[in-house]
Amino acid sequence: MGGQDAIPTAGDLRRARIGLLGGSFNPAHEGHLAIARRALRALRLDQVWFMVSPGNPLKATSGMAPFVQRLQSVARLVDGHKLVATDIEARLGTRYTVDTIRKLQMRFPHARFVWLTGADGLASLPRWKGWRQLVRCVPLAVMPRPGQNNRALHGAAGHYMAHWRIPARRAALLADLPPPVWTFLPGRQNGISATSIRQNGGFGSSVDSLVPSGRSHSGERS
Repeated sequence: MGGQDAIPTAGDLRRARIGLLGGSFNPAHEGHLAIARRALRALRLDQVWFMVSPGNPLKATSGMAPFVQRLQSVARLVDGHKLVATDIEARLGTRYTVDTIRKLQMRFPHARFVWLTGADGLASLPRWKGWRQLVRCVPLAVMPRPGQNNRALHGAAGHYMAHWRIPARRAALLADLPPPVWTFLPGRQNGISATSIRQNGGFGSSVDSLVPSGRSHSGERS
């Protein structure tokens, strides 16, 4: 399965439980890694795919590193087995998450996907194309983010999805439940951001340089 430029194949022939962590990863950092590790444990996933977006319609292109450089920043963080860097969105030719999910479900019919996002992603969800269709076609797991949680849980998407939320203690069942369904996974929060890394000249740095002072790679950004 392996290479950073390969389409993961875990879902082809078996009922793999796969978390999908999409984003610009401009650059990838320890916070993304902590989300993926927490999702693996809490949701009992087989893998997390870091899906590097060729171009986020909601983000300005100014300051956006080339796609290959962003993909490589993910590849430096992950092991290529449980955590996989992939350019699958570029290969599928999709620009919007709802289209990506639909194509993945067709391509990997035996896989059980869960979309992973931070509270900031939940707060901005109503700006996404086809977001109501998105939450009806894949389970969602939402991770807290400093200063974003209340706005996300009580915003338009949070209200729309309120009746489909399951408690965090049942998170291990999420991949097996038919959508619409979602959960919020509380826990320690990490305020590291790609923007602050870029401002400090951190793009292309080693993993160690992306870990906040006093923290290890195993620290939670959950």
